[in-house]
Amino acid sequence: MRGSLRTRTTVAATAVVAVALVIAGLAVVLLLRANLASQAQLQAEVTAQQLASQLAGGTPITKLDLDDERPVRITNATGKVLAASEKLTALNGQPVQPPTANPKPATTSATSSATRPTPSSTVTNDDNEGDDERGRGGDEPDDDETSTPQPQPGRVAEGDAEYSTGTATVDGRTAEYRFAALKVTLPAGGGDVTVQAGAELATARDAVSSVSRTMLIGLPLLLAVVALVTWMVTRRALAPVEAIRTELAGITAARDLRRRVPVPDSRDEVARLARTTNDTLTALETSVAQQRGFVADASHELRSPIASLRTQLEVAAAHPELLELDELLADTVRLQHLAADLLLLARLDAGDHPDPERIQVTDLVRDAVEGRTARLDLTAEPVVLGNKTRLSRILGNLLDNAERHTRQEVRVVVSSTGGQAVIQVQDDGPGVPEADRDRIFERFVRLDDARSRDEGGAGLGLAIARDLAQAHGGTLTVTTSPQGGASFNLHLPLAPSS
Repeated sequence: MRGSLRTRTTVAATAVVAVALVIAGLAVVLLLRANLASQAQLQAEVTAQQLASQLAGGTPITKLDLDDERPVRITNATGKVLAASEKLTALNGQPVQPPTANPKPATTSATSSATRPTPSSTVTNDDNEGDDERGRGGDEPDDDETSTPQPQPGRVAEGDAEYSTGTATVDGRTAEYRFAALKVTLPAGGGDVTVQAGAELATARDAVSSVSRTMLIGLPLLLAVVALVTWMVTRRALAPVEAIRTELAGITAARDLRRRVPVPDSRDEVARLARTTNDTLTALETSVAQQRGFVADASHELRSPIASLRTQLEVAAAHPELLELDELLADTVRLQHLAADLLLLARLDAGDHPDPERIQVTDLVRDAVEGRTARLDLTAEPVVLGNKTRLSRILGNLLDNAERHTRQEVRVVVSSTGGQAVIQVQDDGPGVPEADRDRIFERFVRLDDARSRDEGGAGLGLAIARDLAQAHGGTLTVTTSPQGGASFNLHLPLAPSS
């Protein structure tokens, strides 16, 4: 998807709402259809149950009150129609022919035969008197007397009704119905009949169609409202982002890193983005200022030896007998060292980190103090990970600084504590004032007593040592030594045990 974030958000939100509404609408329609179909089935079952109960209770078929608005049909076991709704003319495409004459109730013959007395059942008083004379009970009937037969009751078949869906023509209109059929056993041996009643499904379908049309009309309107609201809300939410973008574009065009982007009053992601952007601009401004200062200081430091070399060469060209080769060589070497230091700082600033190796600190320190007057104090033999050349450069710069300021002795102490290797380069010189203990690690910084070119150098030794220590994951600080001078403390993380 292309376009603005606001457009994509609006389209995505509208699409999600549309899918949700369609799914919800389908669920509602299906549920409504199922409920209405269930109601139609229940109505058909209730009608069939009422008629079946009346038949089982002895109500003649001709006396049943059949609903003219609903299709009702009563058939016997052979499928002959015994009764039907007056307006029912066809069922499932088959014509319904109700009986032309009302059938005789099945209970008439059975009842008359059951209630008609038989000759053998009549007992005279003379017989009773004879029985009394023979010592038998006065009112007891004879053993051959028969009892009156009882009529057999009707009943509705147990279990659920049989359901089906079909068409019926009622009052000249054909529609789809849901039917329920129940089997009934008529009383007094009248046989089995089937009561079939139906309820129209067209009403349920009309309701479902009405709901569907309403949803189809309302869905586009609702989606339009959702799209409009999403567009407006997104526009308001992204207004601070647009302000940040506009300000950044202005900063880039003007190249003015002193400017800052506006921070909204809200405490949300946009406000955090603005604050982070301002922090980035601050860091970038500081980095650019340091870079400009570095270039200016490097130019100043390079200008002096280059000017000195040029002067000596011009004098030598005019007066060869005045050429001082030793001084010319010293200036050339100083210029070479300065160029090497500047190149190393540029590599460190660019993130140049050689592959580390396991280094024995005591061996590294012995190699660094070889040929110097420093005294070693080794209390541990730690192992660190790093680049041997660059770690040797740290020790060399620290030893050069200590030898330049010491009075009598330089001491190197190696120990291990807290998971770190500690290397201390101590001297008995004037020390470093507390106010300058952070400043001396800045580039091209020299204290007042080391301002001269011959003694103080370019002011890059300690800065390079600190940057190299940080590149190895360590720290470099300065404190007061036990001899009263300066103690430069190098802390490096120990290498994991192999």
